[in-house]
Parts: sequence; C-alpha cells; structure tokens
Amino acid sequence: MRIFRVSRPWRWRLDPNVFGRVVPSGSSHDTNARSLCCSAGLVKKNGGDETLPVLIVGAGPVGLILSILLTKLGVGCTVVEKGDSFSDHPQAHFINNRSMELFRRLDGLGKDILELQPAVNLWRKFIYCTSLSGQIIGSVDHMKPQDFEQIVSPTSVGHFSQYKLLRLLLKRLLNMGFHIFTADRCNSDQVPGGKWEKKILTGHECKSFSLTDDGIMVKTSFHKEGKLVEKIIPCRILIGADGARSTVRKLVGIDMEGERNMQNLVSVHFLSRNLGNYLLHERPGMLFFIFNPEAIGVLVAHDLNEGEFVLQIPYYPPQQNLEEFTAEKCQEIIFKLVGHKLVDINIRDIKPWVMHAEVAEKYSAVNNRVILVGDAAHRFPPAGGFGMNTGIQDAHNLAWKIACVMHGIASSAILDTYEMERRPIALFNTALSIENFNDAMSVPSALGLNPNIANSGKIISSFLKIFAFLYQSSSRMHAFGHGSSLVWWKLLLEGIFTVGRAQLLPAVLNEANPFGSARLAKLRGILEEGKSLQLQFPAEDLGFRYLEGALITNADRNPEERKVKFGGRRKEYIPTAEVGARLPHMNLHLLDASSPEETLSTLDLVRGDRVEFLLLVGPRRASYSLASAALKVAVGIRLPLRVCIVWSESFSHQCIDDGRKLLQEHSGSVIEVQIKKTQASSSWWELVSRGAILVRPDDHIAWQVSLSESIQNPALEFERVFSQLMRLRKTKEDSAENEQ
Repeated sequence: MRIFRVSRPWRWRLDPNVFGRVVPSGSSHDTNARSLCCSAGLVKKNGGDETLPVLIVGAGPVGLILSILLTKLGVGCTVVEKGDSFSDHPQAHFINNRSMELFRRLDGLGKDILELQPAVNLWRKFIYCTSLSGQIIGSVDHMKPQDFEQIVSPTSVGHFSQYKLLRLLLKRLLNMGFHIFTADRCNSDQVPGGKWEKKILTGHECKSFSLTDDGIMVKTSFHKEGKLVEKIIPCRILIGADGARSTVRKLVGIDMEGERNMQNLVSVHFLSRNLGNYLLHERPGMLFFIFNPEAIGVLVAHDLNEGEFVLQIPYYPPQQNLEEFTAEKCQEIIFKLVGHKLVDINIRDIKPWVMHAEVAEKYSAVNNRVILVGDAAHRFPPAGGFGMNTGIQDAHNLAWKIACVMHGIASSAILDTYEMERRPIALFNTALSIENFNDAMSVPSALGLNPNIANSGKIISSFLKIFAFLYQSSSRMHAFGHGSSLVWWKLLLEGIFTVGRAQLLPAVLNEANPFGSARLAKLRGILEEGKSLQLQFPAEDLGFRYLEGALITNADRNPEERKVKFGGRRKEYIPTAEVGARLPHMNLHLLDASSPEETLSTLDLVRGDRVEFLLLVGPRRASYSLASAALKVAVGIRLPLRVCIVWSESFSHQCIDDGRKLLQEHSGSVIEVQIKKTQASSSWWELVSRGAILVRPDDHIAWQVSLSESIQNPALEFERVFSQLMRLRKTKEDSAENEQ
C-alpha cells in the first residue's frame, strides 16, 4: 500500500476504491463524504454485516479510557491492539490532578489508584546524589500542604505505573461486558463473539482502510497457525490511539511538527527488593539523579515496596548502538550508580527510545472520520509527565462529542472543535515540557558538566566524521581497515565523557575544594528557587482553558494568547468561571437528601454516564426564569440538560421565592445543593449566585451570563447558545441578523 501526498492548497479525500490511498479533490475518485450516521449502536448494512460506531486502534491507557467513556455514554466501540499481550514495562507513572479527577468518576478508579499506589511520603521527593548509597547533594520536595487539603480539587495526584493502570482499566472493561480475543480465537470470515461491539482484539494490526458511503472499512491482519490472516472491520469513526509511531496517522498522511531527536536513551526495567528496602528506609524518593565519575543516569523508583525501578541511560548513536547495552553491561552501570553490587538484581527489559517534542499538524482527516488521540497526536519530553495525562484529557474531550453525534444531539461539525480545543493545549504542553527539560539540564551545568555537548550527538558525529575523513588518507587507515576507525570514534567519545565526568570526582566535588564548593552552592540555589525539574503544575493541570471551540465566548473579551510563562517555583491554580475553563471544585451537599451530610464536589454534578449539560444558577427569581427557558428549549431540540440551584452556606433554603414555581414542570431535571463551606478561593462563585453558568459534559464551562446583562428573550438566547454549541442549523435570530 502506498500513500500519496498532495500539495497543501489542494483538498483531498480517501480514494474509496483503494485502501489508504490519498487522491486530490476533483479526480475521478473524488466523492463527497456523507455525514456520519446518527446511531450509537450497531447498524446493519445492505449485505447484513454490522457497522461498528467507533473502532479504536491501540490498547494503551488512552485507547482503553476512550473505550470506557464511549461505552458509558452509550456508544458502541471495539479496540484492536497490535501486540499479542499487554506490556508490563512501567513506562508512564505520574497521574496529574486533572486526570485523577476523571478517574475518580470512573467506577472508583481514582480511589483504587490512591489505595494501591505507594505511600506519598515514598515518592514526593527528587533526590540528587553521587550514588544511591553515596553523598546526597540536594533534594526537592514536590508536595505542598495544600495538595492534601482538597481545596481546589476533590482528589490529589498519583504515582502509579502504566502497566498497573492498564490492568485496572481492563478489569473495568471486562465488567462492562467487553471480551478479549487473541488472534488464535479469530477467523477472517467471522465476527468474534457474533458482534463487533465490546471487543479487545489483540495481535491485530491495522493495515489500511477505505472510505464507503456508510463509513470506513478497516483492514486488519493477524497471525494464526503460522499464516497471515486479514479481517475487514466496518466502522463509522476510526480512532488512532496507537502511540508515537501511529500507523493510523501515517495512513492519512498527517505529519508531525516540532523538535525531533532531542535525546536518545535506553530504558532499563529491573527489580531489586534489597535496593527498594534500602531506599525506602534511608532516602525515599520518586526520581534519583545520579552523577559520579563512572556513570550518569536517572533512576525512576516506580515502587520501593516492590523494588521496581526503571533506569534511564543516555546513549549516542552512531558511536554507540543498542546492542552494546546488554543485560551484563546495564547491570554494570546500575552497580556503579548504586555504589555497590546488588545480589538480587533482576533485569526485566531493555528498551531504546528517542525524546521528541512534536504535535500533529492536524488531529483529524476525512471529514472527521479518522481522529488522532494521545501520543499519536503529540509527543513530549517526559519532563512534567504531560504525555499520558494530555492523552487522557484528549479522550475526555472527544468522547462526549462523538456521543452527541451518534445520538443525534449534534451535527458532525462538532467534531471539528476537538482539534480546535485540544491542539493548542498540546502545543502549550510541548513548550512547557521543553522548558522543564531545559531547567533539568541546569543541574549538570551547575556541577561543571556541559549538557549541550553531552546531548548533541549530531555535533559529536559531525566532528568524528571529519576526523575519519582525514584519517582515511593515512596509510594506517589502510592497514587497520574501516572497522578500526569505528574503534577510534568510540574511544574519542569515551574520552570526551571521561573528561566531563572528571568534574564529579570526590576530590573536586566537595566543600573543601573552592571549585566544588561554588558548584554545590550553585546547585542548592537552583533547587531552592524551583529552577530545576518540576513535578507538579497546578496552574496548568487544572487551569488550562479552551479559547475557541464548542463554546460561546463574549466578542468583547480579548483573552491573552496562551503563552508559556514558566520559570522558578510552581504556579498555583486560581479558580475561574471564564468560558472554556474547567468548572472549579467546591464542596456541596444535596438538599432534601437521605444523607444531607454526604459531601460531593461541584464536579460530581456533571454525570459521566450520560451526555448531559449542566446549568448552574443561584436561588433568584431571574435565575429561575432563565433556567425555565433553558429547559424548554433543551426539550425542544432533545438536548439533555439538568439545572442545579446552588444555595450559599448562609442562605436558608427554606426562604422560597415564588419564582421557583417556574421550574415545577421540570422537577425531574432540577436538583438543589448547598455550599458546605465557602473557601477563600471561591470568588468565582459570585457569577453563579448572580447569574448562570452552562457546563459541558467534560466539566468545561461553555457559556456564562451575569444577571446584570440584559437578556430580553431567554428562549431565543438559549436557542442560539445550544445551536451554536451543537453546530446545529442557524437560529431565526442569526438568520434575521444576516438578512439585515
């Protein structure tokens, strides 16, 4: 199969007769894509085959979370995974505050993670040392008292290995009726289990696809009894959640933009209970940055109780290659970084990886029938843990929009807003992770190392190529042959590293040595000022805001462009009710409930098991009138809407205004809550008490109004708001304005 690229000014579509082939608009194969069928369940085609609403390629955290969200929202889906089994390599491990908020409402997933993860005191610090058993030259505690007080969020961050998260996600999918089918249980001419929905097909690789009138025909392949077998899966939307080297992204010809090949590393997954037990009692931490004359590396302590670690070692191709990093060589490096041998070491896996900072040029293709999420859409340096967390929030943003289309609530144009909202966030997180990575490099610089030289394999390679060219003309080159030049290259590279690591000799790096004392003082200053690698970004994790998309923004407001303003200590999250922001957290309790003392969050008011908007209003007559109009319009266009009347802690809910009668006919769609205790950070609440806030199914504010603003016809206003959000036909008001 070949993919043809076309110049940017042309519009393009998939050739319906050629799998995965791209042709320019206007060719003999050009067809107008029909709108997505508004059906969340399986649809029978003319031939009798069932068409799956959504096919997800990739069973990583993002793909599995998206399948859970879609299923909860009543959209049928299946996942295909290239691997025969699920990896037990720890990989990502930091779950930020916003992701934990989402997990909190996925059948107790957040609670399970908090209970199963190591105790916070075992991973709250980053430690800088000369060896794991040697001198500690600095440390940073990344947890603050407010992180445990649940003032700005009902939960806290987590430290939980990716493969353990996958197990919990799979367990939930199985409980939801999913079944895992390995390749040996599948045939080319049969639908596994008799229907396409709720399957996880392992050992299945996405090879190509073609566009049809009804959707997409996806060709997959798998090996069975030594033979390659092909299977066609019909679907309406194809999701590429297949990681950084996404096949789906390549099939539609979407390029990545940004900085490539920032650093090459080898990831060594190993177990040692002895090491875990030592660190647990002597110097617990999450990350250990180790600098000594014999080796340099970063150790990630995934679980000190279990003695599970991943060591990240930089390497420099072409002077070094992966084959050199044998289990024996990696074990030798580990012992140098630990400071002594480990009798119980068990190396589980050795993997190379390349650090990139890239974002896809676009997130969808073929009229939103092919959509990218997670690492398929963006690749970040690991500094700050943005990768998996950004992908999780991609899935959360996309799921409710797909559900709206499949249930006939919105037009397929709402899927355009996925890229409009999520791509700017990915660009921002890319820049922020690069800034954080650069700050991490300030530590070796303070110790006398030059990370620019160490990380610039291209510079070293170019220098060595010049050296080799000059060396080729000598008789010694002819005597020793080309293989000898490679030996010289490696010797020169090792010489550069030896000279650099000499800065870390105990005779140099100590308080008695003027140079060493000055360097240690500089290091302490960097750590104390928060200018080293940071773990938490509350202002960015909870405070990110969509500036355009499925939103009703005020034309008079001109929000600042999203810019990275990072450097120094972490920035705290400031709650806001601005359009596009996440609904801030406050503690509430339900009125007229059987358990009035039960505490819930404002975020709990947005139900995750259905597509539903939430209108927050205060107990005022004008607010009731507004809410009544909203409910009537919502019923007319079949938009699920719930109204929540929020009482302040000082306002007695027995003081009933006659205006409440306006909501009696919609009593099943109205709830009342009272604030348990007003926090100092809850000034945003004033907008609710004196106006209204409309919240989307993904917790983001879609629209707001203050009662001081004049709305002469609330019904027309909500017709405009809902139609614009759902990308429905123009309202009468819009048409009248256009005619004028």
